[in-house]
Amino acid sequence: MTKALLIIDIQNDYFPGGANELVGIAEAAAVAVKVKAHFKSQGLPVIMVQHIAIKPGATFFLPDTYGAELHESLPLEEGDELVVKHFPNSFRETTLLEVLKNLNVTDLTIVGMMTHMCVDTTVRAANDLGYQVTLVADACATRDLEFAGARVAAAQVQTSYLAAIDGSFASVVSAASVLGP
Repeated sequence: MTKALLIIDIQNDYFPGGANELVGIAEAAAVAVKVKAHFKSQGLPVIMVQHIAIKPGATFFLPDTYGAELHESLPLEEGDELVVKHFPNSFRETTLLEVLKNLNVTDLTIVGMMTHMCVDTTVRAANDLGYQVTLVADACATRDLEFAGARVAAAQVQTSYLAAIDGSFASVVSAASVLGP
C-alpha cells in the first residue's frame, strides 16, 4: 500500500482578485499547505494538478496567465509531480493514472478546488479506478451556485457535495484526522 497526496487546482484565479474567487479559499489553502507538509515529511508522493483552460469561451485558468499559475502557498517543489489537465476530471486525457501506477499508489488523499466540480469529478473517477480515496474536507473550497433562479450558498454546496461523496466514493475527513496529534 502506497499513499499519495493529490492537490487539485490551487491556482491564483480562485483567490481574491482572481477571475473565479472561491469562498473560504485562503483557509482551505492553508489547511492544504499543512497536509502537503505532512506528506512531504513522511517521504510520501505529492502530485500537483494544474488546470489550463482550452475550452472556447473559458473565463479563468487561461493559458499563460497569472491566474492559471499555481498559488504561491502551494508551489511545485522538488520531488513533486505535476499533471496538467484541461477538463474537470484530473484523469481525463492526462498522465495522472500513469504517474500513480509508476509510484505504486493504492491510497489517494485529495485536497483542492472546486469541491463541486474538479474535486468531485476526480474523487469519483479515482474510486472507479479502484483507489482508496480520502478527501480532506477542510482543505477544499467552492463557491455560490445558482439553479432555476435560486442561489445556493457555498457552505450549502460544500456540505451537499461532501455528503454525497462520503462513504460511497471516499472517506471524507478533517485535516486533523490526517495530520494526527
